[in-house]
Order: sequence, then structure tokens, then C-alpha cells
Amino acid sequence: MSPIKRRGLPGKPAMAPAKVLALGFMLIILLGAGLLMLPVSSRTGQGLGWLEALFTATSATCVTGLTVVDTYTTYTVFGQMVILSLIQVGGLGFMLFATTTLVALGRRISLRNRMLLHETMSMPGLSGGVRTTLLFMLIVFAIELIGSLLLAIHFIPMYGVAKGLYFGVFHAVSAFCNAGFDLFAQAGSLTQFRADPLVLMTISLLIVLGGIGFAVIADVLAHRGRLRRVSLHTKLVLTMTGVLLIGGLALFAAMEWHNPATLAREGAGTGEKLLNAWFQSVTTRTAGYFSFQQAPMTDASKFVSTVLMFIGASPASTGGGVKTSTFFVVLMVIASIVAGRQDINIYRKRVPASLGRTAQSILFMYLALLTLGALLLTVFEGGKGFSFLDMLFEEASALGTVGLSAVGTANFTGPSKVLLILLMYFGRVGPLTMMLTLNHGTPSVGNAIRYPEEDIIVG
Repeated sequence: MSPIKRRGLPGKPAMAPAKVLALGFMLIILLGAGLLMLPVSSRTGQGLGWLEALFTATSATCVTGLTVVDTYTTYTVFGQMVILSLIQVGGLGFMLFATTTLVALGRRISLRNRMLLHETMSMPGLSGGVRTTLLFMLIVFAIELIGSLLLAIHFIPMYGVAKGLYFGVFHAVSAFCNAGFDLFAQAGSLTQFRADPLVLMTISLLIVLGGIGFAVIADVLAHRGRLRRVSLHTKLVLTMTGVLLIGGLALFAAMEWHNPATLAREGAGTGEKLLNAWFQSVTTRTAGYFSFQQAPMTDASKFVSTVLMFIGASPASTGGGVKTSTFFVVLMVIASIVAGRQDINIYRKRVPASLGRTAQSILFMYLALLTLGALLLTVFEGGKGFSFLDMLFEEASALGTVGLSAVGTANFTGPSKVLLILLMYFGRVGPLTMMLTLNHGTPSVGNAIRYPEEDIIVG
């Protein structure tokens, strides 16, 4: 089959959807960086340097949350609104906003735009994509509105009506998009609310809803919560999410229960300890907020956090990481090998073998990047006394678009910040999209050569 041609440009192939998405994210980042460099974006009135602006724009668009300057004290309201816009567009995907805008203007959605929409949201087919997009946008804005009002209940008495509502909207959007940007200045993310169930549970619920994926939310709503009727993907995501959240809660509680610098602060009771262990388990799913400082955690807790950040959220969600479904499929591949089965079976369904190969490829690619990036960070930051585990923690945070830091990203050198920018971009765009973007050739199926098969010894 010949490649699709652009209208009016015979013989020239159209840009693949994967390349359009990768380029689209890049252009949004550059536009955001340009806006943040304007004097009107900075409280000093002089504008930020290009590296600080580019890092912030990348972190916001890739919904990471790593920062090299404090968001509230550095940026004006205009700058903060630029960041919030980048978070919303980057979290939900620019094609969702483009489609919604075209529909609002009464414009027809072309086949090419439907293909891009399908690529962005990982939908099974092209039919019904526009209708599904509008439903998703409605659900998202409803969730963010409810979250904003719940947070405003606490923020209005603290900051007044206008600022309280603004803080509610900003942090609800940041939480649902798994971004982790906050406006609490030097207070340190949500540490001042570590004993406040309303704030921490609202934020954590927004994080979980944003991280399970749009398709899962729509599927559960379509079946009115009857989980037996939902798709295999939804069952898999909900199962893996529940296991990771509860497992993380148990592990953090066990490892930090008597640590006075984290859970066991002076006066903390059992309820507060469990609340903060739960929040740590939730936020490592690519959110970036924290209710206690990450540096004083035990090495065991940092390692568990790194693993959870590496796995990340679910496909077609606002989060990053390897993804829950990818990790689950790899586990099932291993289980099938141990059991001596040819098929990969999940919930009495057989998934294609090609899916298992894809999942293994994604996992290996992330592991390679995680290891290489941590080694480079160690080289770039040599002599500062940072441990390799802390570098691995920072690397997983950037690659998984999480936003947690055990040493403070602002303390890194320029080369390390550039590396983190590249990792955040790769983590948000995704490995499959990046591989398709870098693939300049079109495979020729008809002329494919199959070589003779021969066994080799492995294991």
C-alpha cells in the first residue's frame, strides 16, 4: 500500500500521526517557554533565562512537576496561568482541545484529525472518536470543578474568596493532570496539610482519577459501575492500580512508621501516619505532590518510590511511566513461561503474542534509559555527595513524569537540567510514539524476507 499523499503535493507522504503528536508537544513547550521568558511572566519584571523557562515549560507540558525555581514567588499571575494552561493542554492532549474547539466552531473533523485523535487517546477505532472526545472533556471538567470546590472549602478561610478559589482551581487541575505544581511557596508542596484529610484525600482522588485513563473512566460510567461487564483493559488497569496503591501504602507505613522526619513527626497519630503513607503511595503514581520531604526517607522507601514511579499510571491518562497495563502484561508473559503455556492469558482472555513483545520492548527501553540517565546524572553531579539512589530517584521522577525530588532539582547543573528536560519529553510523548517518530522508512510488507529458523541457547 502506498503512503498517504498530501492534497496538492503528489508523491510526498503525509506526516505520520506519531510525528505530528511529538512535534505538537515540542511546539507547545517552545511556545510556553517563550511566554515564560516575557517580563510580564516574572515578578522581577526582567523575565527568566532560557534554561529556567524551557525547564518549567517542559515540566508543565509533560505534567511532571520538577521545578528549578519556585512557582509562586517567581511567576506573576500571568506566568502561573501560562503554566496552568500548559498543564491542562499537556495533560489531556492538545488534540482533545483542538477537536473540542473545531466542534464548538461548527467545523467538520477531517479523517486525518480523527486519526490523530485516535493516536492521542489510544482508542480502539476511528468511529465515535469525536463524540467520545466531547464526553471525555465533559467528564474531565466536571471532575476538576468538583475538586476545585472541595479544595476551596479549605483555601477560602485561609486566603480569602478570590485567592482561595484560584488556589482551588490551580491545584485541582494540577492534581488531576498529575502535574504536581503548587503555589505554596517555601512551605513545601502539601506539607502544611499533612494532618488535613480533606486536602490530601481530595488531591489523591484527583490524582487516581487522572491516572487511570480516560477510556477506563468512560467504560466504568457506561456500565454504571458494574465491573463484571467492563473491558479487559479496564479490569486490568483497575486491578493493577489497586494492588500498587494498597501495596505502596503497606510498604511505606512499614518502612517509615518510626521515622520522625516523615510519618512519625511529633504528635502524629495512627490516622495521620496512615493518611501520609497513603498519599505517598498515590503521589508516586506520577503526581509529584508530597506531604513530607523526600530526602529523609529511608533508602528502602526511596527504592520503592522509584519502582512505583517507574511503573507509573495507565495508558491514555494524564500520567507517565511504563504504564500499569504494560507491566501487568510483562508479568503475565513471565507467568505463561513458568507455567509452560504458549498463550498469554489474562482474566480468561488470550492476548496477542505481539502485545507481549511490545510490552517487553517498552519495559526494556525504560530500564535502559533509567540506568543510563542515572549514570549520567551521577557523572554530571560528581563531587556534590549525591548518592546513586538519589540520582536514580530523580531519573525515575523525570522519565515517569512524576515530579518528586530527594535532592532538589534546582541544585543540579546545566547539563543535568538539559538531560532531565529530554527525559521528561520522552516520558510524556511515550516510547512507541518516539520509535514511530524516529522511523523514517516505511516497511515493505510484500517484499519482507523471512530467514531460516534456528534455535539458540538462552538462560
